[in-house]
Amino acid sequence: MHTRIRRIREDRRLRRLRCLTRFQKDESGIQLVELAIVLPIFLMLFAATAEFGRFFYEYTSVAKAARSGARYLSSNCVNGTEDTKAKNLVVFGNFAGTGDEVVKGLSTSNVSITMQGGVPKVPETVTVSIVNFKHEPIFDLGKMIKQPGLSLKVDVKPSVTMRYMLTQPCA
Repeated sequence: MHTRIRRIREDRRLRRLRCLTRFQKDESGIQLVELAIVLPIFLMLFAATAEFGRFFYEYTSVAKAARSGARYLSSNCVNGTEDTKAKNLVVFGNFAGTGDEVVKGLSTSNVSITMQGGVPKVPETVTVSIVNFKHEPIFDLGKMIKQPGLSLKVDVKPSVTMRYMLTQPCA
């Protein structure tokens, strides 16, 4: 009887092992597990790429606008009305200051005009800078995880300096 009990126990163990080996061969849910692991990583990479693209577009648009303002000031007479026209040109793309901003959130208070060197009314250089303008991200990591130090709100501050073209003061 003792041998018979041992044989029954061995048979039961072998049946349990066969059941476990059945699971080794079955791979029907593996793809779903892999997808659950990889999908969040791909989504984060996609969001980061989209956010970088938006920032780059915003920066280049504001830099081109500042360049057009500096080009306008470097080839025209320097006085108070020209500064206002140049700021409108940078922000709105026209002298009247009408229409939509070149980049959402940009205003004339964000445009700084500096003239350096030379004599009064005939400076050597004209600098147009964008100041106190922050990029507003769609996916703000700091806001999502409630850590303001990881915020993706970064300053957009291009600056363009050009040589003043006129050599005589305007009348």
